[in-house]
Order: sequence, then C-alpha cells, then structure tokens
Amino acid sequence: MRAVSVHEGELTVVDLPTPEPGPGQLLVAVTRSGICGSDLHARVHADASADVAAEVDYDRFMRRAHHVVMGHEFTGTVVAYGPKCRKRWPVGTPVVALPVLQRDGQVDMTGLSEQAPGGYAEYVIVQEAMTFEVPHGADPDQVALTEPLAVAHHAVNRSEIRRREVALVIGCGPIGLAVILMLKAAGVRTVVASDYSPGRRALAQRCGADVVVDPAVQSPWEAYPLPATHVSSAPDYFGQGIDAMRMLRRVRGVPWKRVMKAAERAGQTPRGPVVFECVGVPGVIEDLVTHAPIRSRIIVVGVCMEPDTFRPTMAVNKELDLRFVFCYQPYEFHETLEMIADGRVDPSPLHTGTVGLDGVAQAFDDLADPERHAKILIDPSR
Repeated sequence: MRAVSVHEGELTVVDLPTPEPGPGQLLVAVTRSGICGSDLHARVHADASADVAAEVDYDRFMRRAHHVVMGHEFTGTVVAYGPKCRKRWPVGTPVVALPVLQRDGQVDMTGLSEQAPGGYAEYVIVQEAMTFEVPHGADPDQVALTEPLAVAHHAVNRSEIRRREVALVIGCGPIGLAVILMLKAAGVRTVVASDYSPGRRALAQRCGADVVVDPAVQSPWEAYPLPATHVSSAPDYFGQGIDAMRMLRRVRGVPWKRVMKAAERAGQTPRGPVVFECVGVPGVIEDLVTHAPIRSRIIVVGVCMEPDTFRPTMAVNKELDLRFVFCYQPYEFHETLEMIADGRVDPSPLHTGTVGLDGVAQAFDDLADPERHAKILIDPSR
C-alpha cells in the first residue's frame, strides 16, 4: 500500500506491505483521514511527548527516530477480518473507529506509535470492539471529523456547563471550533469566541459562536452582558455574601442555610463563566487565571508541549476550577458520530481542503497559516 511516513520530522510517501489484522481486528480501506494539530506537534515535538507518555507507563509513543504512519482521525470501509472476530459488518460497510489497538495485552495509539500505523495510508488496522458502522448516507468528509469532535464533546461534558451559563472559547483553531460546535449542540445559549486571526473568527461565526472577539481590540471578558452571578472583585464577592445574610436573617423563621444551599445548587450564587482554553501555548493558563471572574471553571483542551507556570495563589483566591481533558469515552465517540449523521452537528466549516497522499507534506506547511486552513483531509484515492 501507499502511505505517508514521518522520520526525523520529514514526511515521505512510501510503499509498505498492506497490514494484516490480528485477533479481534479488521482491515479498513481508508476513505478520508484528518490532519490533527496533535500530528503537527508530534512531527516536531515527538520526543518530548514520548517522554511524558513514558511517565504514565506508555513507552511506545512515537519518537523522531521512528518511521511512523500518522493519522488517528479516519473513516473507511471494511475489507477483511482477522481471527476471533464477530464479523459484524459486510465487506464494504463504511465505519469509523477509535484510534487504539491491542496486541498481546499491549495497547497502542493508532497513528502515534510505530507499532500502530495510522490513517495516512490506503489501509489501516482497527479494533473490532472499538469500531462503529457509519449511518447510511453520512458524508465521509464529515464522518472523518468524528474523532476531533469527540474530543470537544468530552471537553463540554467534563465542563458540566449548563445551558444558561456563558462559555468563553479562547483560541479558534480546529479544536476551539469543534468546542463551539459541541457547545451549541448542547444548547448553551451564549458562546463567546476569541482569536487574533480574522479567518478563524469568521469560522467561529459559521460554527455558531454568538459573540466573536479580536482580543487585540476587545477583551473577551467584556464582550458579553455580564450576568449578576459574575463577580471579579473580591470586595464585591464578600459584600454580596454579607448582604445576602443580612436579608435572610431579617425574616424570622426563614431556614437561611437551606435557602443558601438551594441557591448554590440552582447556580444563583456568584460564579464565573466556563472557559475553554484551546490555544496550548505557554502563558495562556496564567492569563486566564489572572482575568477570569471568581469561581470560573477553566477547561484546558489545548495541548501545551512546553513547561508552563501559573500563580496558584491567584487561583485559590478566586476559587477557580482548573480541569484538564484528554480524548473521550467510547460512548462519547459514538454519540458524536450520531450527531454528525443526523445533522445535529454540522462540521463542514472545519473542512477547508482535501489532498492526496502526495500532498500531505505541503498540507502540513499550509496548516501553519491560520488564515488559509482549519482542517485538511486526506483522500488516499487521489
């Protein structure tokens, strides 16, 4: 088969043996494969990522010296089954799969390990238990975006955001745009998107952002009507508590503790917006900790590949929640596929180009320009 291999940061089209599925696995002919921001990072920072992965006992993450077929976002059709499969779908059935493989008890990340070649190829091996049939009529260009949208779906779920809460999406690259799509699919009424790039701001509007901000011109923290629950000043925060206690204790027989607990559960006590950090460069977390209103929730979706710092004292004083997200659950992946197939989510604004295998190296260079592209797909048949 033809494939694109990366070695020492160089992307090359190569001829490789067509892989053979092992027990519980199937061979899929790739229809589309997406180029992920993680792929762009891994091409340059593979060794740093591998060092971190090794600290959590995964020592098979790709390194610069390896020869790796990347690509963990893909869709394709069933070609053949390995041993011990249930053979759930006929040959030719369109499918998508989570990018993980298991052999002899060892799990590998498809497209990010030398042991699990990915979707930058004509064929890819997937785990039958982690594979799902694509609903009839779904567009392969959209289905190929199931994986990155599942990351965003998981981030929104982890945020525990309510429909009436304000969401701030900082950074409108592919993952930030995916977060906007999934927030609107979840019914969140106010989504504020912030990015320096005019092209990305335009895509954020297409993805459904209610307010779009150029942070060089306007602060995202001031770009929306401030709800009464958003408090940025410590004196105002404590003053509200004193005023509430004064009012509740004026009325005889009012169970003030029960009332305060009920207000907390209903989201009526001071709390800030839900902030999605989708940039992944040093200094962004500290900036959010500094400027976020009291009791905001900060969901870190962007992957910063370098050491970073923030001031814990500031986060403590504001009682901020800082949550980091990674990947998704299988049910979230399948829910995302269903939302794409039935039209609840339209990821087409993310798709800004398609190339064949011969165009992958140039596509990596093109993706460095935020004004030109968000997500480039690979069609191995081109």
